[in-house]
Amino acid sequence: MSNRAPLAITLAVLAALIWAGNFIIARNVYERIGPVSLAFYRWAFATIIILPFAWKHLRKEWPSIIGSLHYLFWAALTGIALFNTFVYVGAHHTTAINLALLGTTFSPIVATILAAMFLKERINWQKLIGLLLCIAGVVYLLCKGDLRNLSAFHFSVGDLWVLAGGFCFAVYNTMVKKKPVAISPVNFLFVIFFLGTILLLPFYIWENSTQPPTEWDGTVIFSIAYLSIGASVICFMIWNKSISLIGASRTILFGNLIPVFSTLGSVMFLGEKFLLIHLISMIIVFSGILVANLQEKK
Repeated sequence: MSNRAPLAITLAVLAALIWAGNFIIARNVYERIGPVSLAFYRWAFATIIILPFAWKHLRKEWPSIIGSLHYLFWAALTGIALFNTFVYVGAHHTTAINLALLGTTFSPIVATILAAMFLKERINWQKLIGLLLCIAGVVYLLCKGDLRNLSAFHFSVGDLWVLAGGFCFAVYNTMVKKKPVAISPVNFLFVIFFLGTILLLPFYIWENSTQPPTEWDGTVIFSIAYLSIGASVICFMIWNKSISLIGASRTILFGNLIPVFSTLGSVMFLGEKFLLIHLISMIIVFSGILVANLQEKK
């Protein structure tokens, strides 16, 4: 193990731990604040927080940002405006455990397929077997551990919102692989945070004019601060640092810890029940992801 690996692993695990709180918070405050409002405040404050870090090179990279505005719009729409908002809507209809399991396992499946279709990435036999195992794990969870339920299966409202969010995040992850090299990582984050906030603004106004007002209290304020500072700015920065140290393919494996941490947190803080079907589904999906990331023998 290289000297950089321990630091990279620590950062990746810490990012997964903080990101896991996103699903717990979404379920904990859904009765106090609307889903669009929660997303809007999260990204608005994250934009303000990251601005000082981006300002130094913003003017220098401005021509590249303007030239890539079409690309940045779609990245902000899928990865910022839609993904977490859909998860927060789903939190009104399903548990935090299901939010984490579906939200974090469905996205890599779609991302693999999209990468093969649009980026011409080859799906070798390891990736194919891993992909099939991931699909099997998700199906096992959705049918509640009994395949006989598939004959009468229908998606719950919460499932559909979370799956839609997972699809959006898969699109975002596929697009990130083509990020313009002239735009630094911190400016890339600042611009998509800002654009995502602007895209949410009209829906934020609509929600606040048609839905009950936000119940401001210490829990809601802490939740927004956690999401803005921790799950947005800090996580993105330390995750990118881990990628720079040990590479994306190794770092992304630690993202599989998110549903583990979310499940433990949901049981501890929300009193949710962790069932055998959650454990089996988790094992199947993780096995698939590990198989898919095996180094192909030359």
